[in-house]
Amino acid sequence: MDFLKFDAEKCSLCGLCIEKCPFGAISMGKQGIELNENCRMCRICVRECPNQALYFEQKAKKEDKSKWNGILVYAEQEGGEIHPVVYELIGEARKLAAPVDYQVYAVMVGPAGTAANAGKLLQYGVSEVFVYEHEGFAGFKADCYTDAVADCISSLKPSVVLVGGTSLGRSLAPRLSTRFHTGLTADCTKLEMKANTDLVQIRPAFGGNIMAQILITNSRPQFATVRYKVMDKAEKVETPTGRVTLCPVTDLMVQSRIQVLSARILEHEKSIEEEDVLVVAGRGAVKALDQLKELADLMGGQLCFTRPMVESGYGDTAHQIGLSGRTVKPKLIMTFGVSGAIQFTACMNGSECIVAVNSDPEAPIFRLASICVQDDLHEVLPAMIEEMKSRKGGE
Repeated sequence: MDFLKFDAEKCSLCGLCIEKCPFGAISMGKQGIELNENCRMCRICVRECPNQALYFEQKAKKEDKSKWNGILVYAEQEGGEIHPVVYELIGEARKLAAPVDYQVYAVMVGPAGTAANAGKLLQYGVSEVFVYEHEGFAGFKADCYTDAVADCISSLKPSVVLVGGTSLGRSLAPRLSTRFHTGLTADCTKLEMKANTDLVQIRPAFGGNIMAQILITNSRPQFATVRYKVMDKAEKVETPTGRVTLCPVTDLMVQSRIQVLSARILEHEKSIEEEDVLVVAGRGAVKALDQLKELADLMGGQLCFTRPMVESGYGDTAHQIGLSGRTVKPKLIMTFGVSGAIQFTACMNGSECIVAVNSDPEAPIFRLASICVQDDLHEVLPAMIEEMKSRKGGE
């Protein structure tokens, strides 16, 4: 954090910059003014300095990679429970850590009960879980959570930080990467670790037409977010050896500029990421939506849509599969009238069984499907529904 410069000849050591900083980012060190990770680069200190001794100089710099070690996973909690994406991040972190002999760590932020949840992660091979537990962390406040995780990163100095691509994670990760003036790759579909500890972050780009390989070669840490159901869940270890470390929480850390006026618990609706069975309607199935909904209900799943269908008003983004929608990994996914563009297939190709119904023999979805049905879906669908009804009736 060497962006803030000061002219020693002009500085009178009055301490006004320290007093005026609203984020507690400036302190007086042995060599003069020092900056920590709380700096927002708001430049209040520069404006308030009576001697014009402070200025910002933002340059690309090269970190000493040997000082940044290990992989840190942000362990998100939802409704008092660990979010399932955390176990997938830990599994991926362990794979990445093995070739470079890194340790896998986790950080948790939350109210009472967080430390108890932290212990659950040790059985998945995490070396140490850092816990910031305080009633001030009840309910997600982006500024407070960022302060806590940034404090952990500053102390631990991990080479890589993995965050779930959830609503909370998408709010937290960019704030953290900005704090440390480093890069962030969102919605990675694949991660690889190079021998020099550079993380190869792979994700679709240009509308899914290419798979981009993104590297952060000079800065540290390397931030990446990964959606739920993209990576494999971590396996439990036979003899856990990790530990839970309670980290001090300062009053400043839980002071938020966000004021919660009211809060209520929404009734949880099962998302398509959690479903074992999905039925997908593509552009070729516009006239069969009622039948597809019936089939989905009979199979105990949900009806989903491709992006063109959502843009045409037939569905919503909560039920959209694709780069601009959701990533799914069900046991069974059945597509009807779906051509299979990469923007769609990249977000469902991890499904255990893919059944594709399409009248076009050249449809790209057939190259991915486990079972290919080249036929008119309006002929196939009624037969499937009748078959499901007969099976239901026989149970």
